[in-house]
Amino acid sequence: MRTQGAGIRGQGTEEQFQNLPSTTQEKFTHLKAILQDIGSVLVAFSGGVDSTFLLKVAFDVLGYKAVALTATSPTYPDREFQDAKRLAQEIGVEHIIVESNELLIPNFAENTDKRCFYCKSELFDICKEKAKELGLNFVADGSNVDDMSDYRPGRDAAKELRVRSPLVEAGLSKLEIRQISKAIGLETWKKPSFACLSSRFPYGTKITEERLDKVEKCEEILRSLGFSQFRVRFHNEIARIEVLPSEINKFLDKEIRNAIVNSFKQHGFTYITLDLQGYRTGSMNENLTEKSKI
Repeated sequence: MRTQGAGIRGQGTEEQFQNLPSTTQEKFTHLKAILQDIGSVLVAFSGGVDSTFLLKVAFDVLGYKAVALTATSPTYPDREFQDAKRLAQEIGVEHIIVESNELLIPNFAENTDKRCFYCKSELFDICKEKAKELGLNFVADGSNVDDMSDYRPGRDAAKELRVRSPLVEAGLSKLEIRQISKAIGLETWKKPSFACLSSRFPYGTKITEERLDKVEKCEEILRSLGFSQFRVRFHNEIARIEVLPSEINKFLDKEIRNAIVNSFKQHGFTYITLDLQGYRTGSMNENLTEKSKI
């Protein structure tokens, strides 16, 4: 028996849902109650694990009073955009697509440590305007409780513009979101985590379309070689590669190593390095002082 809400590709079952920890089931029930209380919502939708889960549950609870909005931009890879369009279509939700360009936002391209604030402010402004136009009560994002532990200036933008974060309100972690996504049949339960391409640049390093394109193409090379979770961090002429610790041994394969070196050099990097600490979220925040985070 498929659980309610298993409307897009996946193999979720009632048994899988019942096998979830009781606290996770309770949080899922709480999430649905929150969305019911919201009444109508525009979801800032990227096609990632969290926003897909939120959008699907919102559509199950609210029907056509739930709408998705995706903003295209140079920092948003085309692969992710195409995925978002397909997922929204499979869910059956109305999907609004708008054009955006963070590089035109004052202070964004200069890449200060408040970069994410400027980006999210523009995105949520667009969402708020569209929600008002459609007569929807709230704008919601896919933040989860794990996001509260990292430096996320975009959260300040959400607070200022009164954007709801139903997954946070329900107390759901990334792991729980993946577990429930699998149980209700969402294919995104195992999708690798993704952050916009601007997160590949150290604060203070100017972000340009050319540099974004370079990073995007190099990450596609890693994907084509079978790496599952990765980042290509831009340090001018140096590419610093982060992969899962379990996949670091792949670099011992001479053919894979040569393919990466040759391809990255063709895209303009002079030196290609491997970060021995492996993939982790927020690695560009590691050199920020506590004072700068305030």
